Amino acid sequence: MKISAFERVANYVILIAFAFVILAPIGVIVTLSLGPERASSGPGIHWENFVNAWQIGRFGDYMLNSVTVAVIVVLVAVSASILAGYALGTMRFRGATPLFYLFLLGIMVPTEAFIVPMFFDMRALGLTNTIWGVALPQIAMSIAFGTFWMRAYFRGSSRELVEAARLDGAGSWRILWQILVPIGRPAILTLVLLTFMWTWNEFLVPLVMSPNGTVRTAPLGLAFFQGQYTQGTALLAAGAILVALPVVVLYIFLQRHFIRGMIEGAVK
Repeated sequence: MKISAFERVANYVILIAFAFVILAPIGVIVTLSLGPERASSGPGIHWENFVNAWQIGRFGDYMLNSVTVAVIVVLVAVSASILAGYALGTMRFRGATPLFYLFLLGIMVPTEAFIVPMFFDMRALGLTNTIWGVALPQIAMSIAFGTFWMRAYFRGSSRELVEAARLDGAGSWRILWQILVPIGRPAILTLVLLTFMWTWNEFLVPLVMSPNGTVRTAPLGLAFFQGQYTQGTALLAAGAILVALPVVVLYIFLQRHFIRGMIEGAVK
């Protein structure tokens, strides 16, 4: 159906308005981060705010903790999600449907509902104030969504291709890793990006599972940076940009696969 000139202009106006609403706060933060820390600093662009925020706020240590936790969660959760999604999406076995609903329950239950009993379980196992104490709960939460995501992909994969591989003598393991995984790269990379973003931005789990601050991640470090180290907005805005930068950089590199994966998921 042909789109009229008025509809085309209206679409652009709406898109520009939404872009302004989204980008305006980002522009304000960037402007504040490059402004003077105090009135005596003088006008101009103050790139030293990022260096000062990095050093004063100890963001180097916090970013290292966040990277370590995020890498562990992404590797374990995505690998387990691929295996579980493959089993639930392509195989028929007793209890498959109730098991899938159990994974859906993990998506629907909020973190606040189980964080307190989980803390006592982790403390009984001696895992509080450790990397694994922060990573394991997020692995469990990520596997719930990841299984749902990968099951949808595997259920929509080409049955003819799988049957042809079986006729050629390929087993389930070979079909998964040599046929379906390479074809499903956009879906898998989308899951990687979403899992990394959610893990990186997680605030409650590191706060509860590391009460003494041994495994303080970047979002926690930013929260404690405000008030504890600085009252000004320039260093705080610089710290916020430093914390958000890894997710932005990863999205820039994976945006083509991410958009393709989201579109394919929506179509299916």
